[in-house]
Order: sequence, then structure tokens, then C-alpha cells
Amino acid sequence: MSDPKLEKAPFISNQIPVKLNPSWESRLTQELHNKGSRVSNFFASLKPPKDKYKMVFFIFLLHGLGTLMPWNMFITAKDYFVEFKLDSNTTTASAGSSYAGNFLQYIGFASQIPNLLLNWFNIFVNLGGDLTKRIVYSILIEIVIFVITIVLAMLDSSEWPGIFFWITMICVVILNMANGIYQNTIYGMAASLPVKYTGAVVLGSNISGLFATVISIASRYLFDSKRTAAIYYFLTAMLILLVCFDTYFALPLNKFFRHYEMLSQNDESKKESSSNVKPPYWQIIKEAFPQLLNIFLIFFVTLSVFPAVHSDIKRSTAEFPISDEYFTLITCFLTFNLFAMLGSLTTSWVQWPKPKYLVVPVVLRIAFIPLFLFCNYLPKAVIRTLPVYITSDWIYWIIGISMSFTSGYLSSLGMMYAPKNVNPKYQVTAGMFASAMLITGIFAGVMFGFVCPLLVQ
Repeated sequence: MSDPKLEKAPFISNQIPVKLNPSWESRLTQELHNKGSRVSNFFASLKPPKDKYKMVFFIFLLHGLGTLMPWNMFITAKDYFVEFKLDSNTTTASAGSSYAGNFLQYIGFASQIPNLLLNWFNIFVNLGGDLTKRIVYSILIEIVIFVITIVLAMLDSSEWPGIFFWITMICVVILNMANGIYQNTIYGMAASLPVKYTGAVVLGSNISGLFATVISIASRYLFDSKRTAAIYYFLTAMLILLVCFDTYFALPLNKFFRHYEMLSQNDESKKESSSNVKPPYWQIIKEAFPQLLNIFLIFFVTLSVFPAVHSDIKRSTAEFPISDEYFTLITCFLTFNLFAMLGSLTTSWVQWPKPKYLVVPVVLRIAFIPLFLFCNYLPKAVIRTLPVYITSDWIYWIIGISMSFTSGYLSSLGMMYAPKNVNPKYQVTAGMFASAMLITGIFAGVMFGFVCPLLVQ
């Protein structure tokens, strides 16, 4: 049922039509400049419309899935890159092995450098263009890169593993430059909505890993050829990004989203019309700092062990029911992504501890780094000399479940708390700071992953 107050507002329905073009939010901003405080007072007095069928929630969840789709699809395809393309399938095994040894660390470095720089740069410098252009062009670039990845899967690269490796790294860099803008913009948009919509983006990002793992297992089961499995695997990622592209244009049609977007845009309009001064970045950082630090530490610990260390832990006993072929896929990728998703989902019902005490479990998670190194961690091309203290595959799996669940749960809490600790008019900027700290934690964790093989050598 439509809101009677909204129906009695002709200046809203007649003069601010919804237009599906790459500048709908720009037109909205211009209208709000013209309307002034009349629009602000009107919308402030309205009861917010309901998110019917949770449509906006699911759209942001889908975009959360899309923001981490490139990263998850590449790291989950470790066996395809390392075993098929760069090692056993090459005509010169030694050439391929030189690239295969630290492949996930290389992927992490190539992924997170552009993501890190663009996330931070985008906070302080307007990259130009409205939100729609940022998101649309970012998704289109990602789709093009996946097309190139599929073409590389079709080609026989056994005689040129080095060229294949560097083309892949260049693709990863470009892919994550686009994804950095996409992710930062989505978190900024979600910050202007109620807190659970930021949670929806985080939940979607956790579902992304689970989705990639399920598709990897399914493609491996359905196709005997690793080449064919890889083609359909990456093709699935393209389809998801196309759905993200399409659903973004459904947002301005939704009354719930328009309500909050108009309030947010009007706040920005009043701020810009009254002063050209940039947001007080230092004040925002100080107010949000406890949660920004929590976000950094959560992702630093997680990425220190996942996926590089986690995926190189081998089965210790033949009695363990999961075979070697599926051991890593199930105990590492499936376990991490499933329980990280469940942890993130849990925050919809339980939000404990409160912001002040979130740092306690976050700091305790640092213990996961040595615990994983004490398992049967056997990095490629490294002779382990550190004794294996945790020889039970079941105990290792329990440690993996605990790390995964706390990663999803605590990261979701941190991302939800961060924008709410600052003045409402600076929540979008705080959300962008939180996203940048997330990427910074990921990058620091990936870099620490290069050290882990040395710690057991």
C-alpha cells in the first residue's frame, strides 16, 4: 500500500521522475539543490517506507557477492592455475614451478595493491563521475577481464607458462582496480541506509566465497577436463556480474531506497551549498578509529592464514574421511566460506559484544596464526623443519571452522559499527574509511603470507 503522505506530494512525483540512465542520482541532487529545506523537512517528517519483499536488502547482498567475486574466483581456482597451467601441464616443468610456488601470494599482491590505493585515493579525491558511472564501468571492465580469462583457459599455454602467468597478473591488477572503485562505492551507498544494509553487503561478500567454492566443486565433478571445468567456472562469474549490473538500475525504482537516497543527497546538497570545505577527515577517523582498527586486525589475521597457509595444509592421516582430491576444497575453501557466511548472517540476530568491547575477541584471534602453522602445513618447494604439533585432521578442521566463523561474525559487526559512531552526515565517508581499512587489512595479511613459509622452514 502506498504512503498517503507521499501521494499528496506532487512536487515529488511530478518533478523528480525516475529515469534509468547513467545520471539519475545527479538529477536528484540538482532537484534537491533547487528545493532546499522544503524537501528535507518533508522527508524528515515522513515515516520511512518499508523495504517491500526486502528487495533493496537482497540487491545490496547481491552486490556484496559481486564485490568479492573476482578475488574468490581466482583464489579458489588454485589447482587450475598451479597444477594445470603452471606446473604439471607445462613442457618445461621447472619454468612453471617457479611461478607456481607462491601463486596465491602473487595473486593476493596483484589484487590488493590497486584495490588498496584506489580505496584510499577515492576517499580524499573525487574520481569524477556519478555513482552509476563508477559502478557500471567498473562492472563492465570486470566482465571484459573474465572474457580474457576464459580465452586463456581455452588456449594451450604449456609452452609459454611465463607469458600466461604475467598476462594473468596484469588481468588481476586491472580487475581489482575496477573492483576497488566498485566496492568502495557500494559500501558508501549502503552507509546512508539503515545499519543492516551494510551488513547485507558484508554477508554478500561472505556468500561470494561459498558460491565460488560450490561452483568449483560442481565444475570439477561434472567435467573430467580441467580446461572445460575452468571455462564454465569463470563463465559463471560473468553471469553474476551481469546480474549485478542489471539490478543496480532497479534501485531508483524502489520507494524505500529513494527515501533514504533523497535524505542523503539533500544533506550533501546543504553541506555543499553552505561551504566548500571538505569533510573533517581527522575527526571522522578519531570517532571511528576503534572500529577501523578492529576491521584491520580481523582481516589481517584472516588473510595471513587464508588462503595461502590454509590451502597448503595437507591431510595427516589416511583414516580421515575426505580424500586428498577434495581435502583442500572442503576443509579450506568450503569450510572458510560457509562458516564466514554463517558468522556474518548471525549478526542479523545477535550483535555482541557492543562496540566498546569488540576489540577483545578481535585481538584474541591473533592466536590463529601460530595454530595454523602448527598444523600439517606443507608449502610448495619448501622443506619443513618445524615439527607438526597438531596432527589430528579433526582438530585442524575445528580450528578452521572457528577462524572462519569469527572472521565473518566480527568483520560484519565492525563494518556495521564503524559508520554509526560518527555524525550522520559523515556516515558515507566513515563507510568508505571502513572499506579502505578492510582492504588495508587484507593487503597486510597477504604480505604476511609471504613470511609464513619461512617460519616453518
